[in-house]
Amino acid sequence: MAVDAIARFSFPTEIHFGPGARRLVAPHLAEHGVRRPLVVTDRGLRELPLLGEFVAGLDALESFVYAGVHGNPVPKQVEDGVAAFREHAADAVIGFGGGAALDVAKAVALMSAHEGSILEYAWDHPHARKIERPLPWLVALPTTSGTGSEVGRSAVISEEGSGVKRIVFSPALLAKAVFADPELTLALPAPVTAATGMDALTHNVESWLSPAYHPICDGIALEGARLAARALEAAVAQPRDLVARADMMMASMMGAIAFQKDLGAVHSCAHALGTVVDMHHGLANGIMIDHVMRFNREAAEAKMAELARVCGAGASGADFVQWLAALKARIGIPARLAERGVERRHVARLVEVAFADTCHRTNPRPCAAADFERIFTAAL
Repeated sequence: MAVDAIARFSFPTEIHFGPGARRLVAPHLAEHGVRRPLVVTDRGLRELPLLGEFVAGLDALESFVYAGVHGNPVPKQVEDGVAAFREHAADAVIGFGGGAALDVAKAVALMSAHEGSILEYAWDHPHARKIERPLPWLVALPTTSGTGSEVGRSAVISEEGSGVKRIVFSPALLAKAVFADPELTLALPAPVTAATGMDALTHNVESWLSPAYHPICDGIALEGARLAARALEAAVAQPRDLVARADMMMASMMGAIAFQKDLGAVHSCAHALGTVVDMHHGLANGIMIDHVMRFNREAAEAKMAELARVCGAGASGADFVQWLAALKARIGIPARLAERGVERRHVARLVEVAFADTCHRTNPRPCAAADFERIFTAAL
């Protein structure tokens, strides 16, 4: 960084971390005058004891559950959540679930106090609306360890029809408090643990490799990568291992904090796969990460060698790429896109969407459209 430049950083989120943290939500909300919270959650959690136990633990609060989140969130899910917020006369939002539920919870909080469509608040909308009013009190409880959305200042909502992901980005979307309870992840199936875990690892890896200046995030990203490298395989193989689950939850939050520094081409590829073939985001990152890292080596050898060191993978960028491929095989992440139905006919559209995505602008090696074509083709 030039000595005459000025950078701007912030890390404001209050986090309650550890087994049983979910039980602190009710007294926290009561302390802040909340009486009628809306719980925004995944459709798949609706009938599970996990959600029932949490809602029952909200004690005297008059809570209501909106469980309309599924797949890649679209504006209709946000609109339905806002309708539930208003019908319940809610005074707070609790995000409870994976990254999609937490993103929708943020969007519901935003749109409960603002007009228009959620997509009009996306940073790249040609006539983007401003967030001008205070949002209701928002707290977040992650039930997966992947996106780290609980500590993020963005919400990703897909356009209906095209599937293109739009990002609403503002510090106003930060949760007032996060209750990160690794016990909430103990029942996750192995494939979900693996895919979301690769998402967390990718966030840390790409944040570290980004050429943007943010030494604070660099330190967080390296430690997040170390934790994920130590814990991911154990969390997949031994799902009741609370230490591994806690390490993965922390690695997930650290990756999301670190990627305010920005991401890279793995995420551009993953966003394209989500748009074109509706692939789960964490799985897409997991499949693509070693393919993109091979591309990045010539521009980031020293930083990739440091990743190899902290992950216990060796001493070079080549060692790190080899370690990633072996880790994927051990935890059940496919080596290639064809194993999940991606075909040569998809490549042109994948390249178009990936190149239009902003994440690769901070990749350590610049990516032209032709580069994305080579990466996707090699990954088939």
